[in-house]
Amino acid sequence: MLSQEKLQEYLSFLMQSAADFAEIFEEFEENETIGTLDGRVEKAERQIVSGIGIRLYRELQSVYGYTNETDEQSVYSLLSDLRDAVGEKKESGDPVPVLLRRVEYENRHPVRIDYRSVPLEDKAELLFRAEGAAKSEDPRITKTTGRMLNVREEVQISNSEGRLISDVRVRTRMFVDAYAKEGEIMMSGGARPGAGKGLEFYEERTPEEIGKEAARQAIVMLQAKDCPSGKMPVVIDNEFGGVIFHEACGHALEATGVARNQSIFAGKKGQRIASPCVSAVDDGTIVNAWGSQNIDDEGNFQKKRVLIRDGILESYMIDRLNGRRMGEPSTGSGRRQSYKYEPTSRMSNTFICAGTDSFESLFEGIERGLYAKKMGGGSVNPQTGEFNFAVQEGYLIENGKISCPVKGAALIGNGAEILMNIDKVSDNLARGQGMCGSMSGSIPTDVGQPAIRVSSITVGGTANE
Repeated sequence: MLSQEKLQEYLSFLMQSAADFAEIFEEFEENETIGTLDGRVEKAERQIVSGIGIRLYRELQSVYGYTNETDEQSVYSLLSDLRDAVGEKKESGDPVPVLLRRVEYENRHPVRIDYRSVPLEDKAELLFRAEGAAKSEDPRITKTTGRMLNVREEVQISNSEGRLISDVRVRTRMFVDAYAKEGEIMMSGGARPGAGKGLEFYEERTPEEIGKEAARQAIVMLQAKDCPSGKMPVVIDNEFGGVIFHEACGHALEATGVARNQSIFAGKKGQRIASPCVSAVDDGTIVNAWGSQNIDDEGNFQKKRVLIRDGILESYMIDRLNGRRMGEPSTGSGRRQSYKYEPTSRMSNTFICAGTDSFESLFEGIERGLYAKKMGGGSVNPQTGEFNFAVQEGYLIENGKISCPVKGAALIGNGAEILMNIDKVSDNLARGQGMCGSMSGSIPTDVGQPAIRVSSITVGGTANE
């Protein structure tokens, strides 16, 4: 990382332009990926990502550049290009030099077992244990794959307001897929847990547990029937079920779209946008969570942001530049994949809060509906909130009871409408892990919710009726 003195020099040079704000983001990341297939190591990769990103603001205009060459000559070449792009300062007088003050704080996300201190064969053994557990679940499991991702990222952020702050982010995640075959039918199941922790995570969420969950899904889906289609009540389970709220509603609450009036929720703060039983938060402070950080990628401390309280829109997720456009302060929501990306408003750990209904009560009174136990991928239009999501593991609901498993189900709807149609929220809140893509790259985020009941959603199916 650059010294405080050198950063002061660079920032002072930048502020000799017409810019009213300058920032330098430094990153050094080490990551490794281990891949296995049927108990054999197929891949082992290590990568280093290192560089700096520099941006200047002139009112609502932003100029951004980056480089992985951090020698003085290369950096000054980039600084000069950016300074020229933003224009010369008009007022006379000597520029005021930037003086930095380092911000110290207590790390909220301690790590006990640094993956770099553990031999490769021991990390591979964790994957072998997961695959072995999956195969031992049922003789119909014919193939398994595993992957482990370990990341350690150091960042240092300085700006012309005199702020200098650093953070270290450590994450691990395991991916296990199991494939089951019966006759000519082959189905798959998967589990992908992770956390902002070191390898101690696999003492809490054991490889055996992860492998068994992947196998369970695959075996269940072997018996699945084609899903009927039509409008019906749907119970969406907890954990990764929150991906619909994340995609169809969460993105529409980011200032990236709100500031430009390109969101269905723009201008609706203080208004009802959801059923009274719905509250939702974006909380980047949860200890050791997959989507947590001590600070965002603009150097502001992470926060717990209440987005919706009892159905009323209370807050957006706001980064520095879009906060300028909106006339509101940053909420600590500026994030980016790496130094190659300019930050913008992004989610961290975003979820619907626990309600007061029991899980069993969500099925009461449903004569015919769908229970979406595990959600898969999908697509969404953030400007309209329209979405289409696959159901990875689903079941029919008949006469208030969970019935047979079904395949080929998809949920089709509009995020704003779905929020209004939630009529029950259970108390079994859980979160799942994923990677979220947007204009500032792919970042780790948690999605989550308790099980919820939506009174009516269009279900796309494959059964002929």
